[in-house]
Amino acid sequence: MPLAEIAEPWRSFLRQLDEACQTTIELHCFGGFVVTQCYGLPRLTEDVDVLQARPPGLSQQLYNLAGRGSALHRQHGVYLDLVTIATVPEDYDQRLSEMYAGSFQHLRLFALDAYDLALAKLERNIYRDREDVLYLARTVPFDLALLRERYEQELRPYLGNPAREDLTLRLWIEAIQEERDCH
Repeated sequence: MPLAEIAEPWRSFLRQLDEACQTTIELHCFGGFVVTQCYGLPRLTEDVDVLQARPPGLSQQLYNLAGRGSALHRQHGVYLDLVTIATVPEDYDQRLSEMYAGSFQHLRLFALDAYDLALAKLERNIYRDREDVLYLARTVPFDLALLRERYEQELRPYLGNPAREDLTLRLWIEAIQEERDCH
């Protein structure tokens, strides 16, 4: 996606962040930013959830440049949220796709794939997360067997309360199936 096609305020925010970077930085992004920017969900989000920044050791610098309360945040009303606790499928990094390829000199943003993105929302499971997952299930559309398989093989072994998340996933799949049956 060329820089001109990136919606504001993200275009200006990311352009200024790119200009402030001295080296190539990879950001592994997820959350509402990815759901809205990659999959077109029409809702507002004010942050870019970053699971990992590479090379390692740049978190404080990125936070100072573009985190909550930074000059970029005050100027554009959006910020980087360097997430320190998140449970995602084990091999998510093998399925990343680049966002805005070629749009920046130093900044490279990568998005979790739709299944990993949904599963990253499983533990929190707030209303907005459930709505995001239903939207992704419609838009992709999800192969529910693949969602369940990825959960069981790549996420469940790392969960603190797998019985609760088993129930959450079962309820999500039922809601997706119910929505599909109505259409």
